Amino acid sequence: MFKRFASFRAFGLIAGLMLASACTATDTGNAAPYTDGNEYVTLPAPNHRLSNDGKVEVVEVFSYGCIHCAHFAPVADQMRKQLPAGVKFKLLPAAFNDQWVPFARAYYAAEKLGAVEQTHLALFKAKFEDHYPISTLDELADFYAAHGVKRDDFMRIASSDEVTQQIRKDAQLVQAWQVDGTPTLVIDGKYRTANVKTLDELAAVTQWLAKRELAGGK
Repeated sequence: MFKRFASFRAFGLIAGLMLASACTATDTGNAAPYTDGNEYVTLPAPNHRLSNDGKVEVVEVFSYGCIHCAHFAPVADQMRKQLPAGVKFKLLPAAFNDQWVPFARAYYAAEKLGAVEQTHLALFKAKFEDHYPISTLDELADFYAAHGVKRDDFMRIASSDEVTQQIRKDAQLVQAWQVDGTPTLVIDGKYRTANVKTLDELAAVTQWLAKRELAGGK
C-alpha cells in the first residue's frame, strides 16, 4: 500500500516552528462492506475536528510533496463532488518534515488568497508530471504567481506567524488522529482510513463512513 512518509518527525517540528515565529461502496445485505480495524479505525475519544459547523467533516491529510497524494488528487476531487449535502470536504496539509513545511505554508497562503480551487490539481501536475522544480517557498511563489496570485501577498501570508501557528495546530490534530502517512482521510474526527488496497477503495471507504455518520452512525 501507500508508503508511510513519516514516523512522526512532525512533532520535533512543532518546537522548531515555535522558534521560527469515485466510488460509492455497495452494501450487500446487512453486512458492512468495511470493517473497523481493517479498512478504517475508530479513533479514541474525544473526537477532534477542524471546525464545529454542524456538518459531517471529511478531512484529507495530504502534502504537495507526496506523490501518492498527487495520484489521489483527481480521485479525491471526484469523491468531493459526490459527497451528499451535509458532508463537507476539507484539506489539511501535513508538515511531517522540514521539506514539507513550505508546501503547508503555500496551501494556507493560497487558501487565504482564494486560489486553492484553481491551483490544487495544477500544482500536483506541475511538480510530478511536468517535473518543474517546486520545493522551496520561492519556487512555490513563482508557481502561484504564474497562476495569477500576487507574489508579494503570497510570501507575506505564507511566512506569517498566523500560518506558523496554524501548522503547529495541525500537527497536534494529526497526532490526535494517529496519522502516520499520506493521503489519509479522517471522517468527523471519529474514523481514520487504514489498510486500503487502492486509491479508489480509499475514496469508497471515506464515502461509506461519511454517509453512515450522516445517517447517525447506522
